[in-house]
Amino acid sequence: MAMREYEDMWETLGLDVELHKEVLNSIGRNFQERVLSQANRPQLMTYFDEVIHNAHGSRVQEIIGFKKDGGKFIGTFCVYVPEEIAIALGVMLVALCAGTAFSIPYAERVFPRDICPLIKSTLGLAFSRTCPYAPIKDMAVGETTCDAKKKAWDVLAKKANFHIMEVPQKKGNADKELWYGEVVNFKGRLEELTGNKLETGSLSRAIKLMNRKRSALSTLYSFRKADAPPISGTDSLVVMQAALNDDAERFCGKLGELNEELEERVLRGTTVADGEAKRIMVAGCPSVMGNWKIHHLIESSGAIVVCDETCTGTRYFENLVPEEDGALDVQLRAIADRYMQIDCSCFSPNDERISKVLRLAKEYKVSGVVQYVLQYCHGYNIEAINIASALKREGIPTIKIETDYSEEDTGQLKTRIEAFLEMS
Repeated sequence: MAMREYEDMWETLGLDVELHKEVLNSIGRNFQERVLSQANRPQLMTYFDEVIHNAHGSRVQEIIGFKKDGGKFIGTFCVYVPEEIAIALGVMLVALCAGTAFSIPYAERVFPRDICPLIKSTLGLAFSRTCPYAPIKDMAVGETTCDAKKKAWDVLAKKANFHIMEVPQKKGNADKELWYGEVVNFKGRLEELTGNKLETGSLSRAIKLMNRKRSALSTLYSFRKADAPPISGTDSLVVMQAALNDDAERFCGKLGELNEELEERVLRGTTVADGEAKRIMVAGCPSVMGNWKIHHLIESSGAIVVCDETCTGTRYFENLVPEEDGALDVQLRAIADRYMQIDCSCFSPNDERISKVLRLAKEYKVSGVVQYVLQYCHGYNIEAINIASALKREGIPTIKIETDYSEEDTGQLKTRIEAFLEMS
């Protein structure tokens, strides 16, 4: 369906339709230049392109239809939100995070300039009435992974149905108990929202679905380990971004088909990289929908991104929930334990992340590591010091790239990245 055919829907939702079209045109140009322009893409990437293209169109339409049938829809901002519980209670959820510079000025009318661009981009869409999810969500779920988010939630919670999950800053026994309590509280909040009670059978099915989704993403990443990778890092990122927006069951099916194509490409020796291309891992901050900047700069410089140690990468899908039938509290414990294994930079100490970066660097046979830090993201920026030291001890070259979503620094960054590739 063409953009103009959704205009009535956007107008009914109260969006600024003309400004919204400008947002979509801006993202569309970015997608064309950085994603669709790639050569020799897997044929079945077309589905995931459409997920991105239709994020403000048919996906919104689908959610509206779901809500008309009595369903509930929540928006999330972080991979710590337990998707299994939402799915088991029949709740549809979508990640609201945005990666476009277009909306940032609208957030800066309310929030300080010197905070994370991801937060400003996301809130800017809502403040400018260009986010179609804002008017249809039944609840939003925030988390306490950084100070900027915590204070932003304080502002938003006064204006909307908002639930905040407290993510501990350590991983001791007391912290794990705190987190388990937060998972139980989240369950209670969704039961209150839906009027349904969480049952072991539905939760077991949801756990299996999410494990299937994570396993399919892990399979995708396994093909990136090949000496001749069959898919680019940019396209792998598009798949991950789609994972945070699409229906889980449908996504699993389509990713399974893509994985079959990638397996065939590996067997045929079909690759997207030059034989001399440097293998790069991107580590640190996520690249959410609308943001393909760093991957494009790396790969347009002749290298290939073979692994993403980010929340739009391994942190999203690593570690499964044990599929054991049992009491509800046992299942909830297993879910809490799985999410507690995510190694966000909010944790201190965070030695397990350092170990994982080293492990992934070796597994994916990388030539170097680009530490990607969103401007004003102090957690990943400071943690980059210890990551760089650990990589240096192992003889693995690394560079830290601190940037936002704007285009102003792309020339400078490309020069730095090209110099880094020459030395790697």
